[in-house]
Amino acid sequence: MRIVGLTGGISSGKSTVSNLFKAHGIPVVDADIVARNVLKKGAGGWRKVVAAFGDDILLANGEVDRPRLGQIVFSDPDKRQLLNRLLTPYISSGIFLEVLKLWMKGCKIIVLDVPLLFEAKMDKWTKPIIVVWVDSQTQLQRLTTRDGTTEEEAKNRINAQMSLDLKRTKADIVIDNSGSLEDLNDRFSEVLIQVKKPLTWREFGVSRDGVLLGFVSILFGIFICRKIL
Repeated sequence: MRIVGLTGGISSGKSTVSNLFKAHGIPVVDADIVARNVLKKGAGGWRKVVAAFGDDILLANGEVDRPRLGQIVFSDPDKRQLLNRLLTPYISSGIFLEVLKLWMKGCKIIVLDVPLLFEAKMDKWTKPIIVVWVDSQTQLQRLTTRDGTTEEEAKNRINAQMSLDLKRTKADIVIDNSGSLEDLNDRFSEVLIQVKKPLTWREFGVSRDGVLLGFVSILFGIFICRKIL
């Protein structure tokens, strides 16, 4: 099984690339969706976060006010690190469970869409690693336009993440998304060819079909040995 790591930065276009993979029939495990489930009222992550940040981050229905929590952690590095420490174990477990479900279905290629792929050390699970990159000025312009935030607020959110320039040095594949959507589609077509190339023997060996084949081979070997003895 090939587990592809997909990451980028806020307003880099990572979600667009993630949707392109889905449109081409490649399953995607989205860490943001897992994180939302972890923060649902009554979940383990919810209890940890409420205990650490207090009831002020809750809406009237008891759910976490995500914009309010975001304002707190984006303006305070210590609180941001605390939130990451609290949620990372739950998010990692949730991602593993989703990958296991897809493995059991026989999926041979899975994309992990994880904004904090490197920070959470999940890059060790993935090969190849794809980074969606844009230049810093384009990233800032897109974020302020998309969210209607001030330039200062946008810079705080961008600076809260590992820089895209650093991420690209850790990537196997870099998708430059500084241009148009048409340019992105052209680049994605090239990346898709690389991602869908035949599995290596190691990748096939850890796929469901590979494990089943190995199990059958062992049983067959035991049967032959008994016959000979």
